[in-house]
Amino acid sequence: MTKILVIEDDPILGEMLTLYLAEENFNVIRVESAQQGFQALGVFDPDLIILDLMLPDADGPSVCTEFREKTSVPIVVTSMKNTVADRIQAISLGADDYLTKPYSVQELKVRIQAVLRRVSASIPEADPIVPSQSPNRISLNTERRTIVLEGRIIDTTFSEYEMMKLFTQNPGRVFSREELLNSVRGIDSFVNERAIDVHITNLRRKIEKNPKEPQHIKTVWGIGYKFMK
Repeated sequence: MTKILVIEDDPILGEMLTLYLAEENFNVIRVESAQQGFQALGVFDPDLIILDLMLPDADGPSVCTEFREKTSVPIVVTSMKNTVADRIQAISLGADDYLTKPYSVQELKVRIQAVLRRVSASIPEADPIVPSQSPNRISLNTERRTIVLEGRIIDTTFSEYEMMKLFTQNPGRVFSREELLNSVRGIDSFVNERAIDVHITNLRRKIEKNPKEPQHIKTVWGIGYKFMK
């Protein structure tokens, strides 16, 4: 049974979501704060998170970053904010989908199923380890869709993984932002070229010894980025 963690402080909406998703055969627990959500990650081990952006102890898209740093499971954000800029920011910071309040619970169910299908489809059935051109430092685990950095598992978002796969398969090649955008299109529904820079910054924080002086993901001014082994 698919496990869903609902992080929603509105008692009426939270209870409605819990009851509806339980009736739809999901295993659901609900918490009311970001801190309780972090605690539930280790205890409940969810398959997907529904995250309200306005919580008592965390307010704004940056909470997506905090959860993404702790888990690689899909995150569906819900928010009263409905501009394209708000959606882009949330997805750039780690969300996998964005739903504006008020919303239909039936639509939420469909979006949950769509995100879970994308996750399932993105995991190959064979060839679980794809070494990069720098096997002693960086490789990719395609079963877990993670980076292996000097033997350590580094969790990434789905878009970060797709970009890193493209880089490691083509060391030294310069990719424009548009090419990188095309590599993640269909995963980030609202991603744009500015979001690519955010993903690059996040990747550098995860793999570079000094993100301010990157040795692997290099900026090619006026064009884009390239990966050096």
